[in-house]
Formats: sequence, C-alpha cells, structure tokens
Amino acid sequence: MTLNSRFVFSATLLCAPLFAQTTVTAVPDAEALVKDSDPKLEANKRLIYNLFREILEARHMELADKYLAPNFIQHNPNAADGLDALKKYFANSTPQPIAPKLKRPIAAMIAEGDMVAVFYPRELTDPKDKTKKYTTAGFDLYRIQNGRVVEHWDAATRAE
Repeated sequence: MTLNSRFVFSATLLCAPLFAQTTVTAVPDAEALVKDSDPKLEANKRLIYNLFREILEARHMELADKYLAPNFIQHNPNAADGLDALKKYFANSTPQPIAPKLKRPIAAMIAEGDMVAVFYPRELTDPKDKTKKYTTAGFDLYRIQNGRVVEHWDAATRAE
C-alpha cells in the first residue's frame, strides 16, 4: 500500500463513523499508540507524543528546539512559519508541570515514512440546535526530518 492510499484508507476508517453519527472517542491508553514494529516509525511517533506532552500541553517553550526545526513550515492559518514564530505564538502561556502521560484524548496515531498523523475527538456545538453538541475528528499531521518536525498541518480555520 502506498503512503497516500494508507492515509486515505485510514482516514476513511476514522471518518466512517461520522456518517453514522457515532461519537468519536479516545483510546484508553494513548501511549500504546506509540508502539510500532518499525523502530523509525516508533521514534517518529514518540517525538510527536512528547511534543504534545512537553510543548502543547505543558507549554515548555524552552524545549521546542528539541522537537521543531528552526524553519519548520506551518500550515495553520493562525500561526506563522518557524520556531521563533511558534515561541511567540505561545509567549503568554505559563509553563505547567510535564505529565508523564499525555492528557489530551487521542483517537488514533498513524505513522508512515516521515509522516505522523494524530487524530483526536473534537466536541462542537450543533449549528442547527445550539443546545446540543456533537463530536468530530480533529487532526494534526507532521513531517519529520532528522528527528525534528519540519512541517505541520491541522484542521484549524482563521481565528475571528
């Protein structure tokens, strides 16, 4: 199976429940998703798992150089390219203790070649009935080179 067909197949499996209105749920142990029979893929998944724990959850920007290349490409419309821009984006965040395990709920983590995709449940307000909520899948996709993130995609839309 090629890289593209694996991602399409995986995305189809993850999205299929959405058409049937099945709730998107997290796995009980996100750390188990890091395990892989291929040592390179496991290392890439571990890198992203720890990036989530140390940078995105605990906000330890002093560790960002360990995970992100200085000139990484950012496809989020609310953030600029590069490590300095990321540090500026999170400049007003107060660092928290780094938890031994990821707190964020994760539904799936897929690695292929130099790419790692993380899928997670998102709860949103139903536009047809503001008193109701529904779940959908959010994602982050990372391209890794020489042990650091060089490119990032997600489902973010422009902030108002």
